[in-house]
Amino acid sequence: MKLTRRSVLAASAVGAGAATMARAAPTRNAARFSLGFAPHEGSFKSRGNRLEQIAFAADQGFTAWEDNEAAGRPVEEQVAMARALQQRNMTMGVFVASMPRWGEMRPLLGGNDEAERQGFLADIRASIDVAKRLNAKWMTVVPGFLDRRLPVEIQTGRIIDTMRRAAEIVEPHGLVMVMEPLNTIVDHPGVFLQTIPQGFAVARGVNSPAVKVLADLYHEQIQAGHLIKTMEICWNEIAYIQFGDNPGRKEPGTGEVNYQNVVRWLRAKKFAGVIGMEHGNSIEGRAGEERLVAAYRAIDAA
Repeated sequence: MKLTRRSVLAASAVGAGAATMARAAPTRNAARFSLGFAPHEGSFKSRGNRLEQIAFAADQGFTAWEDNEAAGRPVEEQVAMARALQQRNMTMGVFVASMPRWGEMRPLLGGNDEAERQGFLADIRASIDVAKRLNAKWMTVVPGFLDRRLPVEIQTGRIIDTMRRAAEIVEPHGLVMVMEPLNTIVDHPGVFLQTIPQGFAVARGVNSPAVKVLADLYHEQIQAGHLIKTMEICWNEIAYIQFGDNPGRKEPGTGEVNYQNVVRWLRAKKFAGVIGMEHGNSIEGRAGEERLVAAYRAIDAA
């Protein structure tokens, strides 16, 4: 074949494009992340089913996984997921122990109806077997909604009492309920627990190692901000962390939160727990999955 200037340039361009794709493409058996970042089903949905996504995440160096919906999955699926994580030496993160009824804005754990609290405690009892099947230590709890007819101080006292009763159920099993404050400005108007400091107050009131706070930094950034300072003040009651940038609730680097600084701070605190990747991907498909991995590589290197 006769080489012309055009053909040489074209070949060079193809080679450069291939090299770029090779650099960008996820690799098998990549170095493990230094922090316990935990994807979830859907983070890598182009790679197949849940178990295949777990295998892919492990190949990219992720060391943990979380699954909010795990309690509602068939037992055989829970067991299969736990086995897949164990085979890959990955830690199981949170699942939701008691799912709020969003449309009804229930339960009202601080309200006057004791049946609401009993229903919540029944969910907590049922979650023990789920946690054991999943080899999970942490379970997410959303302590209900505000009752607009009652003073918030009365509701706070009742929720502390309810969480104390829940602690008596799970503490003998070595499990930890992490209460998640949610923002009311964008996503969840009407919830009782709205900020990390409020969660700190409830956890202190309960005074049990089985009741701690889940610091979801997406929600906290919307509701109050001051992320690092807030975590510093409330650190003794925080047991689990979730990331998500704002606005948009996508991967770090897509919004206003300086997650490199957050990671530096967590590393200085010697945080060795799970950090849930509680967000979507900013780009659909494999390109978005590659961007997701790259975003976490960038902040992990901070």
